[in-house]
Formats: sequence, structure tokens, C-alpha cells
Amino acid sequence: MPARLLLLEDDPAIARTVAYALEREGLVVTHSLLVHDARQQMRQQPFDLLVLDVGLPDGSGLDLLRELRGAPATATLPVLVLSAHGEEIDRVLGLELGADDYLAKPFSPRELGARVKALLRRASAHTAATATTAPAPLFHDDEAGQRISLRGQPLALTRREYRLLACLLRGAGRIHSRDALLAAAWGDDSESTDRTVDTHVKTLRAKLREADAGREYITTHRGMGYCLEL
Repeated sequence: MPARLLLLEDDPAIARTVAYALEREGLVVTHSLLVHDARQQMRQQPFDLLVLDVGLPDGSGLDLLRELRGAPATATLPVLVLSAHGEEIDRVLGLELGADDYLAKPFSPRELGARVKALLRRASAHTAATATTAPAPLFHDDEAGQRISLRGQPLALTRREYRLLACLLRGAGRIHSRDALLAAAWGDDSESTDRTVDTHVKTLRAKLREADAGREYITTHRGMGYCLEL
């Protein structure tokens, strides 16, 4: 899918030049003349990159940039600033406010296209790296082998403890009565009681605490039962 780019530029001639250069690179360009229009566009659809001018009829592109960097949804959106002010202090201000790149007018359309592609490659690489290093699930239940791991470490569970923890995991965040846990782990064993559940929950807690630096996962709700908190 081609990358979607929002262009915020109030000069029609410059906007046409920028849009033509970027569309030749295979990008889909949406053009806004005003800061207000750009805000509306970003509320309606996501963009992969923003190219913005600084001086606009209804405000400053840098004010919009500051807003974007303060919002979680757009904090990492790649932004390239186009400006007629190419002095060092202007470039430094734009970069300190969170711009990823800064290009002074007049500019070469080819250079603009190259910078935009570089920003998109960088954003794509960051997304891929974040996905690759995503943490493993807290608990992993191997139902076939009747084994459960916590943070990748297999737990040494008895058959009853496995059934108890598996039941709690399937309904994590929900309170399970002792009767429900008794039925899940012991079935029709008539000799088992609520006290049997309490004893096994106690040993299960100890094993979870040992595997994860003393953290408590199982909460007691008096008169109601037990809950696994993730």
C-alpha cells in the first residue's frame, strides 16, 4: 500500500510542485491550505508522514507540530518542515520542537523526494524493530503438554495446580468461586473440599512468587473466591 502523506502549504504553486514530486515517488498526497484543515484531515484518517509549512494564514505550522508531539497517537509521526526561513536558529527551533527534518525554500523537488523517502524508511525500520522486540506473553499455556510458563520460565506444577492455574488464566480478571475451581481441577472427586482449593492455591501462589520476584498474581476475594490479576 502506498504511503499516505499530508501536505500543509498555503502557496498553491509550491503545493503543486511538492505534490507532483512526491506523487512521482508513488506517494498518495493530501493537501491542506490551513492548520484547521490539516487537523480535520488527521482526525478523519491516519497519515504516514506530514510535510508542513511554518507561516500559514491561520497559525503556525510549528504550533501544530508541538500539538502532534504532545499527543500519543501522533507523537512519532514523521514530520518534515518546509520554511522560507532557513537560518540556523529557525532550523534548530523546528528540530527542537520535534521535526524529523527541515528543508528551506527554495528547494529541489528531487531533494525533497529523497528526504521524504528516507524518513519513511526510518519510520518503517523503527516499526519493524519494535514489533521484533515485542515482549513475550506473560503466561503461556501449553494445553497439549499441560504445562504453563511464566515469563518464558516453565512452572513446576502438579496436575491439580496446572488445572487450577489454567482455569484462572482462561478467566483472568474474573473472580472464580471455590466451587468452580474445585470442579475445574478435581471434577467429581467427592472427597475434595473448599479447603483443598485453598491449600493448592497457597502452593500455587508460592511457585508464582518464586518465578517472578515475589509478585502476587492471585488475589483473594473474601466470601467470593480467587482472581488472577495480570
